[in-house]
Amino acid sequence: MPRLFLFQGFAIFFWTGEDGEPVHVHVAKGHPSAHATKIWLTRNGGCLLASNGSKLTKRELADVMDFVMANHADICRRWCDYFHGVISFYK
Repeated sequence: MPRLFLFQGFAIFFWTGEDGEPVHVHVAKGHPSAHATKIWLTRNGGCLLASNGSKLTKRELADVMDFVMANHADICRRWCDYFHGVISFYK
């Protein structure tokens, strides 16, 4: 799974084998896993929490989501590169 960023000790990454899903990232402190926090990116540059499997605190989650929104365009570009040009959005 490609790690996109390391932010405040959190790995922000794509999970391998998720072709066909809307663009999203996973967030984990320490070892990445399939059950890590999942954040959907929206068409308008925002993001939505899909699940908080990593059990981030409200403050951590707010910081990570702000970071994801600030890097929205880069994440979408890297999604297209990794998943061979296929991109769709949750909303």
